[in-house]
Parts: sequence; C-alpha cells; structure tokens
Amino acid sequence: MDHKAFIKGLSPDTLTALNQTQSAAGLRHLAGHGGLIVVFALWIALGWPLWGLALVGQGIAICFLFTLEHEATHKTPFRSLVLNEWVGRICGVLIALPFEWFRYFHLAHHRYTNNPEKDPELLAGSKPDTIGNFIVHISGIPYWVDMLDRVIGSAFGRDAGGFLPQRARRRVVIEARWMLLVYGIVLASFFASSLLFWIWLLPCLLGQPFLRLYLLAEHGRCACVANMFENTRTTFTNRIVRFLAWNMPYHVEHHTLPQVPFHKLPEVHRHMQGHHQVTSDDYAEFTAEYASHLR
Repeated sequence: MDHKAFIKGLSPDTLTALNQTQSAAGLRHLAGHGGLIVVFALWIALGWPLWGLALVGQGIAICFLFTLEHEATHKTPFRSLVLNEWVGRICGVLIALPFEWFRYFHLAHHRYTNNPEKDPELLAGSKPDTIGNFIVHISGIPYWVDMLDRVIGSAFGRDAGGFLPQRARRRVVIEARWMLLVYGIVLASFFASSLLFWIWLLPCLLGQPFLRLYLLAEHGRCACVANMFENTRTTFTNRIVRFLAWNMPYHVEHHTLPQVPFHKLPEVHRHMQGHHQVTSDDYAEFTAEYASHLR
C-alpha cells in the first residue's frame, strides 16, 4: 500500500475530523514552548547554577521553533490564519529563516519530496554523504551562512528561487528588509548590554547541531520515490522530543496528510499502524546508522 491508497481507505468523516484545526491546542503548546525559553533565559541571565548547560537547553528550545514555523507554513497550528502568519514570522526572525520565503521552499519540498532533481532540500545539499560534509553540516555553520545570505540577498531583490511565485516576491523582499532592521537593532544593543548575545545568539549556535541531526532523520537514507511511505521516516522517540518538535517525529504521517494539525498526528499514527515502511526506534539509532554509510 502507498500513501495514496491509505488516504483513500480513510472514511470522509475521519478525514474531516483529522483536518479540523483549533487554536486551543496550539496556544497551550506555544505557551509551554515559549515558557521553556523564558525559564532558560532567566536561568542564564541570573547566573543560576549550571547556567552553562542552560545555554545548550536554550539553544535547542529556540532552534526547534523551526518545527513551529514549519507548521505555520501549513496554516495548521492555530485556527486563526493571522496568528499562524505572525507566529511563523516571529519564529523566522529568531532563527534567521524568513517565513515568506520558507513557505514556498517548503511547499516545493512537499510537492517533490526526495526527488533529487526538484526537491529544494536535496538541491541545497542537506543530505551529506561524506564524513567531512557530515561534520560541517551538523555544525550548523552552512545553515547560518546560507540563511543570512538569503536574508541579505532577498532584501536587495536577488532572485529567491524558481519555486517562488512572482506574486510573493515583493513580500519576500519586504520581510527580509524588516529582518535586517531587527538584526541591526540587536547588534546596536550590544553597546548597551550583551544580554541578547547570552540568551539568544550564542544559544542558537549551540542548539543548531541538535536540530540538524533531528532533521536528517526525516528523509535521510530514504528512497527517491514518490510514495511517502518510502521517502519519509517516522522516528519513535520520547515525549520531550515530540514536544519540542511539535509532533513532527511522526513525519510519514505529516507528509501523507500535511493538512492535519500537529496535535492530531498521533491519531494519524494509530490509523497508519502496519503501513509504515521506514522507521527508526530513536534518533541515536538513526544517527549511528546514517554515519555508518558515510564515505
């Protein structure tokens, strides 16, 4: 069975129930995720014991806002479209991933998942195949360089990619210019205080490798075919990772039914039992298996 046959096997009532969005679940999750970031920020700012470890925790919490921004491109975390848009934009500023541009990048990824010639994730080189490339990739350095280059280039009107429709180009330029303004203000603030460096910028550098390793599991070492049951991986993990990643470890489920909100993906998983073709028992297992095939 492929993913299309699975969808056809679901009743219309089941699909309608799964596709139903609501703001309450998203707001509760956002409060938890945001609260965690605030707690870590206070821990660092006040110099509580082991505050150095809190830098890493803060970085992971902030960098994993990627998964919320990703969900916002699907307009599923909240019923309110305005809330989806602004939450996505704010996340984009915090992790240097412009929301307007990423919306179309990610749409193309869903349309051409794991297609070596069309999937923008593969074209961007996000699946390293040598030990050297793997180390550089998980360092997060290529991500920061690429995204800052993207923001600066977009702000000056550089072509943002063939997947971006003409109607969206002006919005991409405007957003990039606002992002540069925010970053300029942040840099200027360093003359008065280094607080943002310690509770935001440095943690992001430390947390990005964890996000890189997590993202590799979504499609790494999966088949380059159209069937979502073969080109995408669901990874079994603990509640903490599922919370931080907004249930995106259920990634086969998400790619099969991308319009389903994050809080209903466990239910999709239950419907999908027996049909998964690519899974990992945890992220450590996946990383070890992936690394074993590096040249």
